[in-house]
Amino acid sequence: MLRIYQRMGQVNWAEQWQYRANLFMYILYGLITPIVYIAVWTSIANAQGSVSGLTANDFIVYYMIMLLVDQVTGETVVYNFAYKIQDGSLSSEIILPVHPLLTRTLMNNIAFKVMTTFVLIPVWLLLSLLFQPAFASVTLNNVLLAIPAMIFGFAINFLLSSAIVCVAFWTTRVWALYRLYGIPVALFSGQFVPLQLMPKIIQTMAIYLPFQLFKYFPTQLILGNLSPHDILLGYSMDILWLIFVYVLFRIAWRSGLKQYTAVGS
Repeated sequence: MLRIYQRMGQVNWAEQWQYRANLFMYILYGLITPIVYIAVWTSIANAQGSVSGLTANDFIVYYMIMLLVDQVTGETVVYNFAYKIQDGSLSSEIILPVHPLLTRTLMNNIAFKVMTTFVLIPVWLLLSLLFQPAFASVTLNNVLLAIPAMIFGFAINFLLSSAIVCVAFWTTRVWALYRLYGIPVALFSGQFVPLQLMPKIIQTMAIYLPFQLFKYFPTQLILGNLSPHDILLGYSMDILWLIFVYVLFRIAWRSGLKQYTAVGS
């Protein structure tokens, strides 16, 4: 099985090199949101001195770190798999002795991450020079502690998105549902607003929802803002949600295949 993943990784790595310009544009598009958030929140913090105890530097560091975390935990399942159900090209993959989503699509996601990282790093360094954040709270121990959380975050995000994409077996098109899914992700992952600035009920809900595991939890680990209790709770949620979304995905996949009619083939 390891050889299969290795070969899939090589193939997808080669494929990513064919779309270098597209990858570059994807990175630039992804940078717009955090840059806008940094500009807005730093302006507010500079005008008021701080926002609920968060200074301008806190906001800059928060979004700069989250930008890197999102690079690890983000997924692109809907972009490189949903169309296969719609046009029938999935037919050539389901006859193979490997799972299409858990091999080819997974390795495509990973190859995409590696490729875009080459563009993200210099851009991220340029932003650091522009905003000049002080990463005093970021330590090597915090980063090492956050690495498993980022792996969990990616796995949960990938499987949950894969389960959503499986809805295409019934509806053919799943883009609208995926866009709708992005709303709670932005709200509860801390992407739109740091969760500590949200109403208490939103913070409480976020603790037990999977979305904060994608970005907020690993980011706060890196920043060293979590107590031992919060860390234990976060990793407990990682394990529970990983099990749940894996079971959900398996059910959605098996049920969806029974509905598959190779539309367009």
